[in-house]
Amino acid sequence: MHTDTERCVRAVRSKDARFDGWFFTAVLTTRIYCRPSCPVVPPKAENMVFYPSAAACQQAGFRACKRCRPDTSPGSPEWNARADAVARAMRLIRDGVVDREGVPGLAARLGYSTRQIERQLLAELGAGPLALARAQRAQTARVLIETTPLPMADVAFAAGFSSVRTFNDTVREVFALAPGELRARAARAASRTPHHTPGVIALRLPYRAPLNPDNLFGHLAATAVPGVEEWRDGAYRRTLALPHGHGIVALTPRPDHIACRLSLTDPRDLTLAISRCRWMLDLDADPVAVDDQLRTDPLLAPLVGEAPGRRVPRTVDAAEFAVRAVLGQQVSTAAARTHAARLVAAHGTPVDDPEGGLTHLFPAPAALAALDPEVLALPRSRRTTLTTLVGALADGSLRLGPDSDWDEARVRLRALPGFGPWTVEVIAMRALGDPDAFLPTDLGVRRAAAGLGLASTPAALTARAAAWRPWRAYAVQYLWATDSHPINHLPA
Repeated sequence: MHTDTERCVRAVRSKDARFDGWFFTAVLTTRIYCRPSCPVVPPKAENMVFYPSAAACQQAGFRACKRCRPDTSPGSPEWNARADAVARAMRLIRDGVVDREGVPGLAARLGYSTRQIERQLLAELGAGPLALARAQRAQTARVLIETTPLPMADVAFAAGFSSVRTFNDTVREVFALAPGELRARAARAASRTPHHTPGVIALRLPYRAPLNPDNLFGHLAATAVPGVEEWRDGAYRRTLALPHGHGIVALTPRPDHIACRLSLTDPRDLTLAISRCRWMLDLDADPVAVDDQLRTDPLLAPLVGEAPGRRVPRTVDAAEFAVRAVLGQQVSTAAARTHAARLVAAHGTPVDDPEGGLTHLFPAPAALAALDPEVLALPRSRRTTLTTLVGALADGSLRLGPDSDWDEARVRLRALPGFGPWTVEVIAMRALGDPDAFLPTDLGVRRAAAGLGLASTPAALTARAAAWRPWRAYAVQYLWATDSHPINHLPA
């Protein structure tokens, strides 16, 4: 979009927040870059240039605006709606792969050479993987500076910088303030806000409006695995397994953001923890584009008009969700939770939760690979399905994550015993994030279709859903919402 100058200028002049994250405005006279909705008086059109990423702005020598803080914009929805190499690379960079494994590790995960990845990212985003990772490190550093009392040297290494000097130089270059000045400004602002609990990182997760929290948080709460997830005091809480330790997150829906409270055993995991929370809540989606497409169907239009902005509830761990999808085959939500809770109690890693009732991390595939299938209270065929799945996840023959090719993952899942269309598509929808995943055999979808006067056979539904592409996963949310099931209602 950044190449359409006339459209970008109109968006900036109208201060249209829908375009935040789609492109960034750099001002030639001030050498500052902003989000499209920046509240300041828009510059003259001849003084504006547009870039596809914050990293490209920084690489061109522009610093972040102190008013609109463009570095905190929602991510571009393109990277979650596409499955090509650039989109998969962006999802991996967002998860901190470049910081942990370097550019060679990123390229290896994608099956390309480093030169190919650098060329593709530069062509589409105006910045290579190192510059994109640097921009993300700068934002992580800012969060740690402003929300924790960590010494600056600890902040530098937790954010992924290789030295304190590089950290200092980057913060000054990107924000036009020294780290100490950023902390002082944040302290002055904090003196006017409620006190935060020591050891807890509190931040706001932005999103593109509208966002309907009912089915999003309702689904997560209704299917919560005891000990791993809970709904408490108006917040969805869960444990997180992270590279350097574990964490606990509490997410509360607010009118213009999601309030996020993170407790981490190691602050180096902050970037990944934020990324996983945003992914789980589908916060980088473009609800206007989705809803506009679905409204073209006269039967869906009233559902969209009644409660626009529905998101797809995802997961923080694709392997965990795949296991839970198998446990949920042909049983009620309550039974699926019971089966998962038994696995957690027997094989999960214990954690302490001073603020609630969380007790364990969900067991990793390696831990489940050693379980005795005879102890599972499941039909024999389901035991075979589960043990085959965790074995494939544990030995690496099946990889599910942000780098997954959606079509290839489907092929590998279908090859496993007991994996029918429903299981494959629900994993594609909620674990892999394919916005076009569809569940024509799902009982709730078929019941909703019949209630709307649609033919409810899988073949007829699939044919009708062709008009909903590429957003069929969102259409499923609207169809599910016609039912009175607890997944469709925000808990009290």
